[in-house]
Amino acid sequence: MTQLRTAPAVPETASSPVMDQFREHVRKATGISLSDAKASMIHQRLRRRVVEVGFQTTDDYLRQVMSARDGAEMVRAVDLITTNTTSFFREPQHFDFLAKRVVPEAIARRGRPRIKIWSAACSEGAEAYTAAMVLAEQQRMGQSFDYAILGTDISTRILDKANRAIFLSDQLEGIPADLRSRYVMSASDPAYAGRGRMVPELRRKVRFGQLNLMDANFPVDPDVTVVFLRNVLIYFDRSDQTRVVQNIARHIMRGGYLMVGHSESMVVEHPELRQVMPSVFQKV
Repeated sequence: MTQLRTAPAVPETASSPVMDQFREHVRKATGISLSDAKASMIHQRLRRRVVEVGFQTTDDYLRQVMSARDGAEMVRAVDLITTNTTSFFREPQHFDFLAKRVVPEAIARRGRPRIKIWSAACSEGAEAYTAAMVLAEQQRMGQSFDYAILGTDISTRILDKANRAIFLSDQLEGIPADLRSRYVMSASDPAYAGRGRMVPELRRKVRFGQLNLMDANFPVDPDVTVVFLRNVLIYFDRSDQTRVVQNIARHIMRGGYLMVGHSESMVVEHPELRQVMPSVFQKV
């Protein structure tokens, strides 16, 4: 008879030399700083995987992860501990700014422009699809432009969800009712009851890809109109914050914008980025 594996009898909550080594690896690889206080969270998020692959403790699992040659399990572990918070129309003033300032400026510069949006650390895609709805509405009201949206994240698991563009009903509650009726399809299959999917017209405008913000180079166009980098820098230490902002600024067109979280405005220091409103910076 097959014997089921069970989790360790005594819950693990504290850090250890092995976990300290793992946390340092994560910081160097991704820029995410995990303090000692995060040890319990790491244990909790890895526990199911620890049991699945047959280890008794998180430390045993992490030793194997860090010694493996191919790195696939390390990617899996980092994916599991990554925080993925997503909601539609989060910090709505940014999307008002997109509609009322970014679009008119782009049209004034180029007649019928192609507006490029980059949602960095896009999570499940709510930010990217929110931007798509805002821009689609501007087109519907007669504004003449094209647009393309890129969403990137370090987590392949979360990018799979973003590509499917299927969200639970409670996630969709942040979308105004009129926009929800136009851009969200209700599920006809009972298996998907309580969920909605972005309409094909929006999905065609949004693409997703894996990207680590700690990489030296990004496979992203150099003339992005708006970069959303919101509530990401708070997880990095000061030197990595500076490095990420510098690298991202290279991909923003002159006159384009960087939008960060409200708690991150003081983090952005770059000679070409001028603050134009709280948490919004323009490349000059």
